[in-house]
Amino acid sequence: MNNEITKAAQILQGGGLVALPTETVYGLGANARDEAAVARIFEVKGRPDFNPLIVHVTGAAAAADIGEFGPVERQLAAAFWPGPLTLVVPLKSSAGISPLVTAGLGTIALRAPKHEMMQALLQQSGLAIAAPSANRSGGVSPTRAAHVWQDLGDTVDLILDGGATKAGIESTIVKVVEGGEHGPFLLMLRPGTVTPRDLTEATGLGVVGLEEYRAALAHGTEQGAGKEAPISPGLLLKHYAPQAELRLNAKEVRAGEGLLAFGALDGTLDGQSGEMPLYNLSEAGDLEEAARRLYGGLRWMDSQGVSHVAVSPIPQEGIGAALNDRLQRAAAK
Repeated sequence: MNNEITKAAQILQGGGLVALPTETVYGLGANARDEAAVARIFEVKGRPDFNPLIVHVTGAAAAADIGEFGPVERQLAAAFWPGPLTLVVPLKSSAGISPLVTAGLGTIALRAPKHEMMQALLQQSGLAIAAPSANRSGGVSPTRAAHVWQDLGDTVDLILDGGATKAGIESTIVKVVEGGEHGPFLLMLRPGTVTPRDLTEATGLGVVGLEEYRAALAHGTEQGAGKEAPISPGLLLKHYAPQAELRLNAKEVRAGEGLLAFGALDGTLDGQSGEMPLYNLSEAGDLEEAARRLYGGLRWMDSQGVSHVAVSPIPQEGIGAALNDRLQRAAAK
């Protein structure tokens, strides 16, 4: 493993691209301070340049060299780093980060990942690493090294294989908003495995989702390439999408559909299981298991040549909110 990490560090230091494992999904990494290298991320992924990137660092000390951290951000970093939480904070003018990373915004998305190989790579390279998911833009995120190869092939200089990811979906993204009617609060820009309850327990602050904060979102966007530019990674309407068309909250399976199931199946569906592609995210109804298996399930449906997929209802509580967010974006037209 050490030889591979040394090789990966050298590639990144030389301006190359490395697909790397995190506990969430595999990322496509480049030196965040190398503009040409960051530009290659957008080129290889086919990612629109108005969509900002997450920058990965070893921890809070490295993050504080790049962004402005107030007391709440420091609380959040202490509680959840290293781990699957991304913080959007004001960008320091002295940070030296490529403007492509932030899409010209005055803020930057920062995360300290927990994966052992990713931490070793960050430490050995000495770099801040910009890394969106290692797949074609808008497609299903990769949770295994093989998925990266299927999507990007040899357009990447090296693919580090860290096994299957543990969380299976992207990090929670949060921004601290000051000056609310009742004081500061947390704006959840993207749900993930760190839930609103987790955030409130760590800070004592309320958590507001984007749907509740539309006015602020409207004021916080800029026009880019003829579209509304996101104020954070992970906000494009259509994202994480397979080739198949998804029908969400399905109570039955129609002719010609595959089934992406959650929980125990009833007798009717059991009877059809031999006649249709069936992938159960969690027979036990375990949301964490479903999160780990979600993107693999969507990729499996595409591998079966299914054009339409019925998706069982998934509870909205806890991690279920993140699963439903990903499915809604995957199903967007």
